[in-house]
Amino acid sequence: MSTAQDSMTPTTDDFASMFEASVESNSMKEGSVVKGRVTAIEKDIVVIDVGLKTEGRVPLREFYVPGQADEDKVKVGDDVDIYLERIENALGDAILSRDKARREESWIKMAAFHEKEEPVPGAIVGRVKGGFTVDLGGINAFLPGSQVDIRPVRDIGPLMNQEQPFMILKMDRTRGNIVVSRRAILEESRAEQRAELVGQLAEGETREGVVKNITDYGAFVDLGGIDGLLHVTDMSWRRVSHPSQVLAVGDTVAVKIIRINPETQRISLGMKQLQEDPWLAAAAKYTVGTRHTGTVTNIADYGAFIELEEGVEGLVHVSEMSWTKKNIHPGKIVSTSQEVDVEVLEVDQEKRRISLGIKQVQDNPWDSFTDRFPVGSTISGEVRSVTEFGLFIGLDGDIDGMAHLSDLSWDKSGEEALQDYKKGDTVEAKILEVDIEKERISLGVKQLVKDTGPTGGGKGILRGKTVTCTVTNVQQAGLDVTIGEDNDIVAFIRKGDLSRERSEQRPERFAVGDKVDAMVTRVAKGQYSLSIKALEIAEEKEAVEQYGSADSGASLGDILGAALKGDD
Repeated sequence: MSTAQDSMTPTTDDFASMFEASVESNSMKEGSVVKGRVTAIEKDIVVIDVGLKTEGRVPLREFYVPGQADEDKVKVGDDVDIYLERIENALGDAILSRDKARREESWIKMAAFHEKEEPVPGAIVGRVKGGFTVDLGGINAFLPGSQVDIRPVRDIGPLMNQEQPFMILKMDRTRGNIVVSRRAILEESRAEQRAELVGQLAEGETREGVVKNITDYGAFVDLGGIDGLLHVTDMSWRRVSHPSQVLAVGDTVAVKIIRINPETQRISLGMKQLQEDPWLAAAAKYTVGTRHTGTVTNIADYGAFIELEEGVEGLVHVSEMSWTKKNIHPGKIVSTSQEVDVEVLEVDQEKRRISLGIKQVQDNPWDSFTDRFPVGSTISGEVRSVTEFGLFIGLDGDIDGMAHLSDLSWDKSGEEALQDYKKGDTVEAKILEVDIEKERISLGVKQLVKDTGPTGGGKGILRGKTVTCTVTNVQQAGLDVTIGEDNDIVAFIRKGDLSRERSEQRPERFAVGDKVDAMVTRVAKGQYSLSIKALEIAEEKEAVEQYGSADSGASLGDILGAALKGDD
C-alpha cells in the first residue's frame, strides 16, 4: 500500500485508547469488558478481582498466547481486561471470560479498519459452504468463493494459512459476522499497476505482445502486465471468419495501439494497420470492364463474395451469375474456395465495394440462338415443367421455351392435351417466335402436323375459330348449344370449359336462349366441341403479347423461373 495509506493505518496506541474508552463506558455492566486484577493462580485457574463483592475464576488456558515468553505470562498482581458475563451466579461468583474479552478487542480493531476502508491482515484457515474461513487475529470472518481472486481459483492450497491482506466488506456485530474480500485488494493493486502501465503507452505506437486468450470476436494480447483487445476485424485486411485462423495462444505478435480509453483504461489493438491498405490501389487496378480471377470466400442467399487479392473482395450478385439460371441459390452455381473468372461491373472505393459478374465472362446463349435456330425451325427438348398455361421445354444452351396449351393439339382442348405430358418427357416443337430482349421463346407442338380434321360441312367452322353460340339445353355435365349462320349445327361445351375460374364452371349460371362466345377446340366426324375457357386463355395470351412487354416488367425468364420454383 502507499505511504499515505500507511500513515492512516491505526497504531497500537490508537487501539489501546479506543479499547480503554470502551472499557470505561461499559464499567461493571454485564456483557461488557471490565478491568480486573489477578489475585491468585490455583493450578489451572486464575482468580480475578473485578471490584465486586466476589471474585471470578477463569481457566488459565484462556490467557495462553502461542509463542509467548515465560516472563510475559499472566502473574499475580497483573491488571487484565476481562469480559463480565454475569456479576454473580448461584454460588456467588462472577462469571468472567478472557477469550470473549480478546474477541471484543478484536471487534474494535476490525471496526477501525472497516471504517477507514483499510486492509486487515489475516489467513485462510478452512473451507466452508460457499467459501472459506479467515482468521483475522483471533476473530473469524467469511471469505466468499467469488472474492478469493480476480479469476476463478482451481487450487486454493497455496493460499491456505498464508498471512495476507483482506478488505472488510461487511460487519454485523449483533450476529457476529464479518465478510472479507481478497479480490478487492488484488483489484486495487491491479488498478494501480494498470494505470501506471497505461501511462507508458501512446496511441499510434507499435508494441510486441503475447496472445493470452482467443474468443469468437478477437484476441487478448499481453503488453507486459496489461491486456489489450485485438478485434477480429483488425487482424487482417482480408476476411477472417474466426481469430484462430490467424493466431494461437502463446504467439508473439507486433500490434499497433489504435485507441486508449482514459476512463475505462481499455486498449484497442490492430495488426492490419501495420500493413499497407490494399484498397488504396484497388480503384486503379480493378476498373470497370476488366476481367480477373478470384476465389470464392463466402456464399450468401443473395450472392457470393470473391477475393481478388488479399484484403480486396467483391460481390457477385445472384442475378449476375448465369444468363439462364434464374431464382436459384448461389451455392448451386459456385462453391467455397472455387476459382472463378469475373468481370468488374462497378467500383465504390469510398464504401470499399466492388460489384462483379460471372455471366459477363461467358457467352450469352441468347445472342446466338436465332442464328442457330431461326423462327420456323423444329427443335427437340426435355419438358422442364408442366403448368396450367403450358409446357416449359429445355432447349440448347440451357435456354427454356414455352409451348402454350393452345399450341399443343389440333384435336384436343388445351387442358386435355396437357394431360399427355409430364416432366422429363422429350418433345419436338416448332419455334414460333423469339424475343431476345425479353428472353422469351414461343413454341408450338401442333404446328408440326397439319390440321386434317373436318371443316364443319363447308360452313367455315374450324378449330381455333371463335364462334357465337346459343344455349339449347343445360345439363349437369355442360351445355348443349347450336352454332352456324342458321344455328343448325349442334355442339357441346363441357362443364370444365365453361370458365377459366373453377368457381364459374357451373352450368346453372346459363339459361336456354343465352348467347355466348366460345372457341372451337375439336372437330371430328361432324361433332364439335367448344370451350369458353380456351377463348379466355387465348385472349389473355394475345393481350400479353401486345402489352405485356417492358411496361409490365415481366419476361419469359421471370415466368419460367416462377414456374420451375413452383414445380420443385
